Amino acid sequence: MAVRSAMPWPLRWAGAAIVLGFCAAIALWAFEFGKDIAGLDSGAKEELLRLRSDIAKMREERDKAQSIFNTSASLITAEKTAQERLAAQIKTLEAENRALRDDLGFFEKLIPTAGAQGVAIRGLQAEVLEGSQLKWQILVIQPTKNAPEFRGKLEVSMGGTLDGKPWMMELPGGAHALSFRQYRRVEGMVDLPPNAVVKNVSAKVVEGTATRAVQSIKL
Repeated sequence: MAVRSAMPWPLRWAGAAIVLGFCAAIALWAFEFGKDIAGLDSGAKEELLRLRSDIAKMREERDKAQSIFNTSASLITAEKTAQERLAAQIKTLEAENRALRDDLGFFEKLIPTAGAQGVAIRGLQAEVLEGSQLKWQILVIQPTKNAPEFRGKLEVSMGGTLDGKPWMMELPGGAHALSFRQYRRVEGMVDLPPNAVVKNVSAKVVEGTATRAVQSIKL
């Protein structure tokens, strides 16, 4: 013989679930109550507040450091710009100073020397530049006051060695025509042959078939 309960099984399951839920609620309440008694929850809250405060301070310090960095970068950029501007001004002043010295030397050459007559070469300059080029400049004057117009030509030649052998060369375009009363400055560039070594440059002023002035320099 089997004894069966008169309560249907769904009701039995529902009753068991209610009992289990009630037990879980009591256990949770006991756990939270135990935490409050032990002070664990309040300590965690205090620690959380402290961490949040530290994070806020670190963010504030980071913002200050970023601001200082940005200001320093701006100052460095401004200083670099000022240095570049100053360097450009120095280069400009140096170029102007060289130009003034050149002009001073040029006008000093125009001052007549005692007893000077006729055409004279006062300034023969030559310089070998990189790329096998020769830069030359000549100042030709008539040192007398109210001198008549001079008509002639200027011949320029250079000498030295080419591949270790004696070498001479005149201007590729030939002699320069000269026509002036008081002074005339002539300059130009010459392409040199490869392996040429210029040792001297000569200038000669010719009127018709007569040579009026000659000057040579060594390099």
